[in-house]
Amino acid sequence: MFVPFKRSGELKDLSSYPIWLQEVVTETNVDKARVVGHRLFSLMRDARLPLSVMRRFLIGTWPTIEQFPRFMAKNLEKISFGESEGHDMARRYLMHNIRVEQKHADHWVEWAKSANLSVDDLRNAEGHDAMTSLAHWCWQISDRATLAVGMAATNFAVEGATGEWSCVVCSKKDYAESLPEDIRGPATRWLRVHAEYDDTHPWEALEIIATLLGHVPDPVEVAAIRRAIRSSYAYMEIAADWAMSASEQAGFVQTSWNDSVLDDIHEAA
Repeated sequence: MFVPFKRSGELKDLSSYPIWLQEVVTETNVDKARVVGHRLFSLMRDARLPLSVMRRFLIGTWPTIEQFPRFMAKNLEKISFGESEGHDMARRYLMHNIRVEQKHADHWVEWAKSANLSVDDLRNAEGHDAMTSLAHWCWQISDRATLAVGMAATNFAVEGATGEWSCVVCSKKDYAESLPEDIRGPATRWLRVHAEYDDTHPWEALEIIATLLGHVPDPVEVAAIRRAIRSSYAYMEIAADWAMSASEQAGFVQTSWNDSVLDDIHEAA
């Protein structure tokens, strides 16, 4: 039986959400921490990231940035107006954020210019499969999974971890001040927007997921959401590891995600 959820506490207070969702978030926080605490972002923060790594990161992440509005559009296709409060909340959220995310691609292009990368460099790069796999995963899960699972993988997990690692990079002035002053503003706009603005987006997605599924969801759906969140974090970490491998000094950082986690990726959809 469906038991409706209506948030009464603060948006960004985990205790405001159903127990099952609190457990999912808590269980996957260690996976998110591996992304947010990745050496790539601490080196970027300290302006010590080799240019080869920065270029590989900017090129490899571009497909996810450029296609993110499309992932949300795939989830929007699953919504029937007036079907439920959760559907109506998701419709408003996705329609608004699709427009927002379209601007973020422009900001990413400006960031890429600071590493001497053009739009053509971003669009035509080859051999970046380890990083572009995140975009493939987001497309697959948004296309094939339920609305709640698709939003958990993208709007909650990917947006949430991205906002947090952006905060890490922006926690010091070193990176921004390492850039020429005349391009510093536009080159860091994407980072600043995500560190200062996107903080509420993952929480809003969490509220929608809770509203869609209520207090007592099907355990199968809960398991799918848990797997999808962990899989998104796994792909994000793999991408960061691969970007670091461009540096001879850093060497290849072997991901420690075990095979069972990667197997879950294929089951989540």
